[in-house]
Amino acid sequence: MDLHPGIAVHALFASGAPVLGPARTSATFRIVMTASQIESFEEFWPHYVHAHRDPRNRVLHYAGTTAVLGTVAAATLTINPGWLLLAPIVGYGPAWAGHFVFEKNKPATFEHPLWSLRGDFKMYFLALRGQMRAEVERVCGSLPADHGHASHLGHPLGAVNGA
Repeated sequence: MDLHPGIAVHALFASGAPVLGPARTSATFRIVMTASQIESFEEFWPHYVHAHRDPRNRVLHYAGTTAVLGTVAAATLTINPGWLLLAPIVGYGPAWAGHFVFEKNKPATFEHPLWSLRGDFKMYFLALRGQMRAEVERVCGSLPADHGHASHLGHPLGAVNGA
């Protein structure tokens, strides 16, 4: 089966192994197709939660989101939109560090920037209500600790999530 060239490149990146035409494994194919065919935020959310299992990564995201809100407030209060130039730096800096240092994964921003931003704020507000740890348990809890994104495919919450 021939894949779209962009999907094949993603398969190479996602699996870490060369993509050699139709001999690729169905698991690699499923990961690639799932990542590229997510069609709603509800389908995206379990993958987002999976990528934020480490509480240290989540804390860095909360710090970044708080800093973004601070730059928006500073821009508003000082009537100086220059503060908004800092928002991507103070927001993405800590969040991406959390992914690279603690989760050892690629930030969702690279593939789904708007859903990732929405996920950041959903995670932030769940944390403020003390519910994010329970959400991680709900989405990933019955899966092994070292599970990958592909595990969500067969999991009841992997395809459609009512959250």
